[in-house]
Amino acid sequence: MKTINKIKSIVKAFILDFLFLVYIFGCISFLVYRWIEFRIENKFILIGALVFTFLFFFIGDSLGRKLFFPSRKTIHKWFKSFWGWFMVTGLLITFIVGWNLVEVDFVKFFTKFKNAGGIMSGIFDPNFDILTMSLIALAETIYLALLATIFAIPFAFILSFFAARNLMPKTIIGNTVYIIIRTIATIFRSIEAIIWAIIFCVWVGIGPFAGMLALMIHSIAALTKLYSEQIENIDPGPVEAIKATGASTFQTWIYSVIPQIISPYLAFTIYRWDINVRMATIVGFVGGGGIGLLLYQEQGLLRWHNVGLLIWLIALVIWIMDMVSAKIRAKLTEI
Repeated sequence: MKTINKIKSIVKAFILDFLFLVYIFGCISFLVYRWIEFRIENKFILIGALVFTFLFFFIGDSLGRKLFFPSRKTIHKWFKSFWGWFMVTGLLITFIVGWNLVEVDFVKFFTKFKNAGGIMSGIFDPNFDILTMSLIALAETIYLALLATIFAIPFAFILSFFAARNLMPKTIIGNTVYIIIRTIATIFRSIEAIIWAIIFCVWVGIGPFAGMLALMIHSIAALTKLYSEQIENIDPGPVEAIKATGASTFQTWIYSVIPQIISPYLAFTIYRWDINVRMATIVGFVGGGGIGLLLYQEQGLLRWHNVGLLIWLIALVIWIMDMVSAKIRAKLTEI
């Protein structure tokens, strides 16, 4: 067993060093091409990373060795070892690549302020003539976010029990179900609501229903993760006590798990509604209805004073939602 664990540690350390050096050399290749338009072929990046991985691995001082297979040289402080300077190099080169990719230009930021004159004038002088229409769109946004949250709750509630590691049996079926649900939830959560909105706008047409469906799908995935993590943090004592009485899995969930998670679940759900109200504005930009769609239309027509009013209304509602939901969640966690 010790030999197997040692081999696993060596493999993990080697793979980490190789991938890290591929990243570093890849970033250097990108910067070289960006600055002097000289392209380094991918095969040379891979070969260079492999050579240096072997070199530093056998020297006994690398990031992988530090984390998975320590040696006498990895016990030194970071500034006296290669692994420490690897980390510094990685952070520094990541910042440089990010700066170049984003094309940060503070000169443009401070000298092009006049381009924002229209929208800034609209913010400080909003047009209240469209207040009624704006309030209707705002109500639509709040309610579509509310329905998306309500429809997501039962799906997320049920799935969370199967996505909790401590509740699933350590069998092939139990592990398979756990991995599948966790993977699907992760994938669906990683796809932003605005992408789901585009899909559903094509599916059911432009409007608040498409926005609601987009937020519902994203909420199911997000709440499944939050709910399941809360289940994994419950006190195992009551669960073991109920099981000792011969209770079934379903009875165990009902009498020992659910009483411990009700308050946190309610807090997470309210927080999710708060998030959905904010996300509903962005979803509206691609046809998901609500005030976001109205904002997109007014912005497209360059009606900056109307845009200014909409911005103030969105900010006001989000501020109120944030304050109210924070108070409710604080009370629920005390129960």
